[in-house]
Amino acid sequence: MTNQAFFGDPAAVQGAVAGSSLTLRGPEAHHAATVKRIATGESIDVVDGSGHRLSCTVVDSAADAVVLRVDAVSFDPPPETRLVLVQALAKGDRGELAVEAATELGVDAVLPWQADRSIVRWRAEKAAKGRLKWESLVRAASKQSRRTRLPEVLDVLDSRGVARWLAGVQCPVLLHEDAELSLAQYWARTPAMGAATVAVIVGPEGGISPQEVELFVNQGAVAVQLGSNVLRASTAGPAAIAVLNQLSGRW
Repeated sequence: MTNQAFFGDPAAVQGAVAGSSLTLRGPEAHHAATVKRIATGESIDVVDGSGHRLSCTVVDSAADAVVLRVDAVSFDPPPETRLVLVQALAKGDRGELAVEAATELGVDAVLPWQADRSIVRWRAEKAAKGRLKWESLVRAASKQSRRTRLPEVLDVLDSRGVARWLAGVQCPVLLHEDAELSLAQYWARTPAMGAATVAVIVGPEGGISPQEVELFVNQGAVAVQLGSNVLRASTAGPAAIAVLNQLSGRW
């Protein structure tokens, strides 16, 4: 069984060597000692969110400070294929469920999308609060799945903003129930996928408007489908990320 993971100060994690001492403080110490009840002698991992991992033994465990001995140091390089989920804002917790599951499945970034048919609206202060909530979800899901790399949560964009953003993406795919091409077929026919950024665009519960489809296709997006079933806004993105993990060799 893999060790439970906690986030450490990036500078301290990156400067650690085998045999050195490291101390977790603040919320991470409280989470380890009080919530998870990590005891002296147990093994845990400490990560920095950008690929560095320390395998450690607990020397002393208290709510305000968990003292560790660093046993081993490792680094996970970034994957060749970068996966980005462009998730339309959805009612209830469906958008949040999508972000959480995609994080566990290895997504590298998530982009909140204010789609034309999104019932939820992120404006002004609500946009900042919404992004902070997604960042909190990403952090918690990264810890749960023992990830060393923390996915980036980008600023919310409207449809025209997403279209402009797609100009810098090599492989944008638009999940659409009327698409004739499957995601696997798209992957098989697209050359030089190895070092690409793949953006998966998922619409809200009301679907993507024809105007948005045209807008994104004009920026190079290709409409694809995952199968004959229509998936929820909370399910489609993670399902596509799982398929892409397999197709790209990340799994």
